[in-house]
Amino acid sequence: MSDTTTPRGGIGRIVGASLIGTTIEWYDFFLYGSAAALVFNTLFFPTADPLVGTLIAFITYAIGFAARPLGGIVFGHFGDKIGRKKLLVLSLLMMGGATFAMGLLPTYDTIGVWAPILLTLLRLVQGFALGGEWGGAVLIVSEHGGDKNRGFWASWPQAGAPGGNLLATGVLSLLAAVQSDAAFQSWGWRIPFLLSGLLVMIGLWIRVSVSESPVFLEAQAKAEAAAAAGAKEEAPVVEVFKRNWREVLSAIGTRFGENISYYILTSFLLVYVTTHLGLPKSTALNAVLIGSAVHFVTIPLWGALSDRIGRRPVTLIGSTGMAIWAFVFFGLVDSKSFVVIALAVTAGLLLHGAMYGPQAAFISEMFDTKVRYSGASMGSQLASIIAGALAPIIAVELLKDYGSSTPISVYLCAAAVITTITVAVTRETLGRDLSRTRDEQTAPAPAAAAPASDRV
Repeated sequence: MSDTTTPRGGIGRIVGASLIGTTIEWYDFFLYGSAAALVFNTLFFPTADPLVGTLIAFITYAIGFAARPLGGIVFGHFGDKIGRKKLLVLSLLMMGGATFAMGLLPTYDTIGVWAPILLTLLRLVQGFALGGEWGGAVLIVSEHGGDKNRGFWASWPQAGAPGGNLLATGVLSLLAAVQSDAAFQSWGWRIPFLLSGLLVMIGLWIRVSVSESPVFLEAQAKAEAAAAAGAKEEAPVVEVFKRNWREVLSAIGTRFGENISYYILTSFLLVYVTTHLGLPKSTALNAVLIGSAVHFVTIPLWGALSDRIGRRPVTLIGSTGMAIWAFVFFGLVDSKSFVVIALAVTAGLLLHGAMYGPQAAFISEMFDTKVRYSGASMGSQLASIIAGALAPIIAVELLKDYGSSTPISVYLCAAAVITTITVAVTRETLGRDLSRTRDEQTAPAPAAAAPASDRV
């Protein structure tokens, strides 16, 4: 695709629509994780042992991840068939509706076991919606933007993750500052969930105004012409597993250490600081708030660097750095100094950003257009189950069994090493033309016609 392509409203509007949408969706998703660490353990899963209640709350948190591959399959199939834009609007509506409903739920003291059941069902809806959001948001930007700056532009939807975490943590920090613990436990926790309704309306207003991906429209026209000529195509998800299973595995490995490190540095940190170190929840919330602000700003810088030196080198900076930082991080957090904790989180998220910034372009460039939504979604969301979903649960269980951060550091280091190995053996994708299939780009150029004097 040419770098002169200018979609309606320009690449800036496409990026803005994706960034705002992903920020809202991640706000909704991360809000649950923060609430699971702070209030859901007592309001929806009351037990005598605080760590056990937190563990159960994180299990329902993980259930949301379990729904993400299913969302990736469904959204990916229709996204590859009817377009990216329609599915992005639907994912935003589903996510926002589920989060708003959480803010209205009665607690265990009011309706008993139905409270955690309803909460879990809404969490499944959240996970299903998010499973379709990531692939569509990064693809519509990747396919609108040109080849030379794709890493930079596609990294902006990635910034929606710390943006959503920043928003969720910021709202919770503000409420913690102006409310007593009793008021927050009683009704204050509902405010961030109900706020989601307003945010979704803003996101929809912006998202419906963007144009469909020109690369998708071109591929759709070719598919329709082929179908008219009698050609038959398999479902995108079937074709992905038949022809692109290596790329799916590469996507999973690329996301493995990134996913685990993020949830250890953010969601699990809230548990570690409040339960293990006995510090106020505002200490962890404000540390994550500062780290997320820096994370948000630097993710596009990592994406831009990947346009210069490649997706693989930048990702390897993050994964190898994280393998080392895993053993430094908890030592700094154990100092119980807010400044030191904030520095530990910020440095960790900077390394995470090196893995996360180039990821959107890297994974998008692994697949052809007709299966790109399905392939990117499946690779990323399968990783979310085996990595991100289990990370807080494994970390809490290790803390409960050993009473020490050392096993958690080993776990985090191992995850980063897996990503390092995967990226090291995956071929570079920088410079790929997304409008052409991989076969078209690797096919030898046709031989030039011989001069007339040489012909027999």
